[in-house]
Amino acid sequence: MSAPSALLPPGSTIGILGGGQLGRMLAVAAAQLGYRTHILAPDDESVAAQTASSFTRADYHSRIVLDEMAAQADVVTYEFENVALGPVTYLAGKVPVRPGAKSLEIAQDRAREKAFVGDLGGRTAPWALVTTREELLDAVATIGAPAILKTLRLGYDGKGQVRIHDAADAEAAWAEIGERPAILEGFVEFSHEFSIITVRGLDGSLTSYPPPWNEHRDGILARSTLPAPAEIARHWTEAAALAGRVADALDHVGVLTLEFFATPDGPVFNEMAPRVHNSGHWTIEGAETSQFENHIRAICGLPLGSTALTGTRVEMGNLIGDEADDWAALLAEPGVHLHLYGKGDVRPGRKMGHWTRVVRS
Repeated sequence: MSAPSALLPPGSTIGILGGGQLGRMLAVAAAQLGYRTHILAPDDESVAAQTASSFTRADYHSRIVLDEMAAQADVVTYEFENVALGPVTYLAGKVPVRPGAKSLEIAQDRAREKAFVGDLGGRTAPWALVTTREELLDAVATIGAPAILKTLRLGYDGKGQVRIHDAADAEAAWAEIGERPAILEGFVEFSHEFSIITVRGLDGSLTSYPPPWNEHRDGILARSTLPAPAEIARHWTEAAALAGRVADALDHVGVLTLEFFATPDGPVFNEMAPRVHNSGHWTIEGAETSQFENHIRAICGLPLGSTALTGTRVEMGNLIGDEADDWAALLAEPGVHLHLYGKGDVRPGRKMGHWTRVVRS
């Protein structure tokens, strides 16, 4: 097939760093558009490899492996933000990497992330960078308690976070995170949590999905529902505008997700992910173009697809741990779309799959 030079035609190869369920669903979306995918991940188990065209199990830091990926791929993307910046920067010198290293660099550091969004006019919880026990004690005295201590790097689904109920908890919390650099974040009074999933094309075009109401259990997303209640809907315009400014400032290409708290004062930014997101899994059946397909479209230079809902109500639920054992009952329920990720070991807190219901009446 012939195509304008800015576009990657079907038949091209997309390299994906990361072997989890997000990579799995990206590979499915890519295949539907006629692209090949090559997964690079160090994990013993790669559920993304089950749906990709090819797979290399190796460390991200191997220059030999990175050179091989650059030679095979026409564009490279990543499915999670904890891949080291060095390999991404190295690859970017040999093959287009979308989103770029700047998005990864900002999202990997909670302090830089908060400052970056704040500089763009985003509303954040009160926070302070802490690198020593003494700085933590000073921050607790300034911000107050309750508060939450979050490691500067790594951590997701509630990992790397410790609540400080009062000042007396500070030293134990510091020890619990391994005395690593962190931010102390003041608690925010909010009614709901929601996310804005934005897509920015190679040409700078922007679109976003309606915001879902996200309900968490033990720090893990349990359910996303659309349309969102009024407490969220009134924040939609402001939050989406901020997400667009963040995407433009990063020169981001692909899906970018910002998480928010709905408060009486307006949307309060929580954190961002420079990738497709769990709170957007509903888009596979619930939107005219899924977040996964739109990510593939963006990084390949294709026109972005419609983000309109396919029904009047959409609901997505994660299957966490042994909840996935209910797969037979879910398949027997009319209107339920089941996605199992092909993971082996069932562990508490592990995302094993999700289901989606779309009401079209």
